[in-house]
Amino acid sequence: MSKIILTGDRPTGRLHVGHYVGSLRRRVELQNSGEYDKIYIMIADAQALTDNFDNPEKVRQNIIEVALDYMSCGLDPAKSNLFIQSQISELTELTFYYMNLVTVSRLQHNPTVKNEIQLRNFEASIPVGFFTYPISQASDITAFKATTVPVGEDQLPMIEQAREIVRKFNTIYAPVLVEPEALIPDSEACKRLPGTDGKAKMSKSLGNCIYLSDSADEVQEKIKNMFTDPQHLRVSDPGHLEGNTVFTYLDAFCKDEHFERYLPEYANLDELKAHYTRGGLGDMKVKRFLTNVMQETLEPIRNRRKELEKDIPAVFDVLKAGTEAARETAAQTLSEVKSAMKINYFEDQELIRQQAEKYQA
Repeated sequence: MSKIILTGDRPTGRLHVGHYVGSLRRRVELQNSGEYDKIYIMIADAQALTDNFDNPEKVRQNIIEVALDYMSCGLDPAKSNLFIQSQISELTELTFYYMNLVTVSRLQHNPTVKNEIQLRNFEASIPVGFFTYPISQASDITAFKATTVPVGEDQLPMIEQAREIVRKFNTIYAPVLVEPEALIPDSEACKRLPGTDGKAKMSKSLGNCIYLSDSADEVQEKIKNMFTDPQHLRVSDPGHLEGNTVFTYLDAFCKDEHFERYLPEYANLDELKAHYTRGGLGDMKVKRFLTNVMQETLEPIRNRRKELEKDIPAVFDVLKAGTEAARETAAQTLSEVKSAMKINYFEDQELIRQQAEKYQA
């Protein structure tokens, strides 16, 4: 069986370092590993519209932002298929058929859906499209027969929902669909990067993001104001690592070689942490080190983005070509699904022959 990845993002804003640590960096590694036969990267605009239905321009404008961030991080159209979800109508048709395989009660008990409903204060006024997006996600995954779906731990219930749909479809109709496996981050630092203010969630509305497209000055200023240890009032005070955003970012970004270049009095992060916890190390010194680490990471991304921005029509051409190729694959899966469900009337020559003989007898 071919090894196929499907993953993507909702285009509701520029991508930030939380996206980079949580998914983008890993996607580039997977893309370049040579282990996968196909990699599909979806800009999930249809899914974004489930809770931005009254602001389609927001979604529309961010298509190009996400595409630029993807390519500037190293996602290569020659190795990964970049496409726009809404332009593949087969995904919508598959969603419609899968709706018959899922109960309202099952959706209501999906932990990810419950959390998202609370987060958005939907309560009783839940848009149906938002409520059923686990089914839409199953459609996206199965349309490309994805074997692997990289996700955070909070998305595991969504993958299990997709697996249930696959099993039920294959049992009732025919073994057409592929049951996907989740691929979760392999390190704690990559699971959830907090906002610069120390809050658990990095979000545009909270103003606590470092964006991949931020200038060097913006990155420096945001790290300068980053949340650390409120009890670390003097340099001599022992510092605490737990909940200290600066050290969480260092866990995610720094390598031993960064110390050789920017902080040679320490061999590695463990030594820096030990000094901080026993006292005698100021927050600003640690922040300056983090700034150097982040600038080294983000500068090549910023530079690639500036080059891509010089020819936006070419970026749209990449998305168009990727979408057309993805649609061919989704159309083939849909054809197999309709055949299994016995609703491929005009392609089923045996059905036509039998009906003809029935009425000629």
